[in-house]
Amino acid sequence: MDILFTDAVKQMGPTAFQVMVKPIGPICNLNCTYCYYLEKDNLYPLKKDFKMPEEILESFIRQQIENQEVPVVNFVWQGGEPALMRIDFYRKAIELEKKYANGKKIENAFQTNGTLLNDEWCEFFKENNFLIGISIDGPEKLHNKYRLTKGNKPSFHKVMHGISLLKKHNVDFNTLSVVNDYNSHYPLEVYNFFKKTGSQFMQFIPIVERIADTPGPDSLKLVSPDFKEDATVSDWSVKPKQFGKFLCAIFDEWVRNDVGKYYIQIFDVSLANWVGANPNLCAFSETCGNATVMEHNGDLYSCDHFVYKENYLGNIMETPLVSMVKTIEQTQFGLNKRDKLPRYCLKCEYRFACHGECPKNRIIKTPDGEPGLNYNCEAYKMFFKHIDPYMQYMAKELNKKRSPANVMNWIRQSELQKSTIKVPERNSPCPCGSGKKYKKCCGKDPSLMPISNKSVNYTHD
Repeated sequence: MDILFTDAVKQMGPTAFQVMVKPIGPICNLNCTYCYYLEKDNLYPLKKDFKMPEEILESFIRQQIENQEVPVVNFVWQGGEPALMRIDFYRKAIELEKKYANGKKIENAFQTNGTLLNDEWCEFFKENNFLIGISIDGPEKLHNKYRLTKGNKPSFHKVMHGISLLKKHNVDFNTLSVVNDYNSHYPLEVYNFFKKTGSQFMQFIPIVERIADTPGPDSLKLVSPDFKEDATVSDWSVKPKQFGKFLCAIFDEWVRNDVGKYYIQIFDVSLANWVGANPNLCAFSETCGNATVMEHNGDLYSCDHFVYKENYLGNIMETPLVSMVKTIEQTQFGLNKRDKLPRYCLKCEYRFACHGECPKNRIIKTPDGEPGLNYNCEAYKMFFKHIDPYMQYMAKELNKKRSPANVMNWIRQSELQKSTIKVPERNSPCPCGSGKKYKKCCGKDPSLMPISNKSVNYTHD
């Protein structure tokens, strides 16, 4: 306990933290099947108006800027659907940011489903240098599977109209896609669609949710990993093996043709971990806890994925923001990401790249029965093994102060040698270097072999 306390105190260094703001709480104009946030209104059963009052907005902006010991302060606006707050709310936010900036640079990001955007919104975004995140799950048939309106109508065309307006006004945007049980079977269709759409920055987030057989006293059906009663993984949750295949397929296309042209978050953070740098993404960092979430009424919670009563930190109108972020309890929340890894993870060769991923998804048991293993462990092992030779090459290029994009030429040179490489006999040692026989390793799935070891007939499905 003393060691953990000391670690917590050490982590209370220069103050820099992120607060994701929910100015409209969980209220949204869509009714996405897999959304984990819509039911958070159950935490406020007496609440009728979820709009953030101006006094809370001002208190938050002042505290957020004053307490950051860094030159750049980021504001992240999310929901629900943040565009349900009228544009005047954000004009006021910009006014307050300027009022309290005190020489610091202010940046704003806005995560939206895109369906409510119009010229006025996009002109405002451009004028104030907002970075826009668009939630979209791929081409029409894939997106419309789960992302529906309140009347169960498709939302794809409205989202695409919003994107066209962002492009018309030259507003910077990226895309955030939920990888689910359906679109995970179409990785290249998803990736090529986003390239055609004009998204140079892509995030692929696996959806993993458990549904309680009997909701607890907070009436939430989608439960945390700490929930001890009976719960079942939802039908829409991505299957681990399929998620691994999804990532590998997109990576193969990207590493051969698109390095330096398109940026995929998980590839970027993986390279950071291979180099030994900070990945700047809590899910793949050793610890977390510096990214909290604030509700419409000023309530602060440990994380966007841990908005539960047991993760409530306080209210900014009653307790200073920095005091809540820097509590021993919140710091320990972040350290638990490292300290509660099961032994199975501690011995894993890819621990440096994964760090157990998000604690929210640690819902299964290890092969020896220890709890706390990530649901997508199989996916990440498959993915990290697959990308390892390319990551090693790109890491070396970075260390030599050369571009990681050189990996594409390295692959092309490797493929020139393919005609001299024969497919191994079934009982021969596997060329990937695993020490296993070919039939028990890459022979079961040749797409997992490094390019330089693949046969001349290697193709993608």
